[in-house]
Amino acid sequence: MDGTVLVADDDRTIRTVLTQALTRAGCKVHATSSLVTLMRWVEEGKGDLVISDVVMPDGNGIEALPKIAAERPGLPVIVISAQNTIMTAIQAAEADAYDYLPKPFDLPDLMKRASRALSQKRHATPAVEPAPRGGGDDLPLVGRTPAMQALYRLVARVMNADLPVLITGESGTGKSLVARAIHDFSDRRTMPFVTALAADLQGIDGPSALLARARGGTIVFDEIGDFDLEAQGRIVRMLDALPGNAPRIIATSQQDLSARLESGAFRNDLFYRLGGVTLNVPALRERVEDIPLLAEHFLARAERDGAPARRLSAEATKLIRAYRWPGNVRQLENTLRRLIVTALEPEISKTEVEAALGAAPAESLSVGTAEEGERLSASIERHLRRYFDLHNDSLPPPGLYGRILREMEAPLIEIALEATAGNQAKCADLLGINRNTLRKKITDLDIRVTRRRKLM
Repeated sequence: MDGTVLVADDDRTIRTVLTQALTRAGCKVHATSSLVTLMRWVEEGKGDLVISDVVMPDGNGIEALPKIAAERPGLPVIVISAQNTIMTAIQAAEADAYDYLPKPFDLPDLMKRASRALSQKRHATPAVEPAPRGGGDDLPLVGRTPAMQALYRLVARVMNADLPVLITGESGTGKSLVARAIHDFSDRRTMPFVTALAADLQGIDGPSALLARARGGTIVFDEIGDFDLEAQGRIVRMLDALPGNAPRIIATSQQDLSARLESGAFRNDLFYRLGGVTLNVPALRERVEDIPLLAEHFLARAERDGAPARRLSAEATKLIRAYRWPGNVRQLENTLRRLIVTALEPEISKTEVEAALGAAPAESLSVGTAEEGERLSASIERHLRRYFDLHNDSLPPPGLYGRILREMEAPLIEIALEATAGNQAKCADLLGINRNTLRKKITDLDIRVTRRRKLM
């Protein structure tokens, strides 16, 4: 790696570690805790790459991006941030950042991105003013888990692409919020955002009236998997006849469209027309570490809206983290709204949380706390019985065997890789499988392998 890197971060530890790592890689490094100093270096013509934090003592790193672009067109800027909402990723993309990484970040990953930025000659592009915040900070798209951060970056990349978007995920995960974010922070933000139901397509003039309402904005087909075949056919014909100023097409679905496709309940031609980009919103149980963050977000937002100040006790936080949340983020938000009203003290107790969750199956409250001496098979059996119970009188979607094996196999390999610091030979030996088999499973399961060193 060759070049001069300008590092701006008010965390001394991060400045030191990045300076050491970049210097060892062959770069010259100028590091500062001041945005003013960074801008002076940029104006003086120093640096081939900027790595900057967002929140600095004397300014905002994202707000400085248009100024950097105006002063030094084509100078790549990698934004790093401890903020955990989708806003940071979107604003970084809007302001033409070369890349965005949340904290804590993987040092080897950042070094690879820095190397690409230094080696790739970037064409000058006009600076874009960051999107207005509006109500964006109130979107409960909060999380620092890898799954959510990957979703944020993908949303930022596709929001201005002329491709249809399919957003999948369970009920209550926030699919409609993702659709709204794509519209509100895109070039179409001043145009209408229209949520379309099957009834909107009825009649000879239904599709044309829908297009007239959207006026080049965004049309969202909410829960497209519930549309009957006739409505699906109308959508196909509408998409095939879109005018030049066509609206952006987004669809959401909590159903497995592939399964409905195989059963004949969903049209092939519509499936492929909608799948330009597919975004999956993870279930809350798949990002447990984000539950306390979301709870704090909802409590703080309610307080800003005039509700009494509330906070969760340590035991209450532990309890909501252990709960399975079959209704996902929507259920968590509604539960906290009730607790804000019913709590007797500013600190919400474990007992009050238990009462609020009283209608849920008791087993759900003990997730992650297997009984002492319980065999793995018994723990898995309890989990699967809960999974079937959550579907009430209906069966889970087809393909259950493969999904369950994948859910068991992926975390086993990921944890084994973490325990062996990413050494695949040691990991294969630990698991008792051939190294080539491990490599194939890593590829098939889309497991990311890094020799991790995390920085706060």
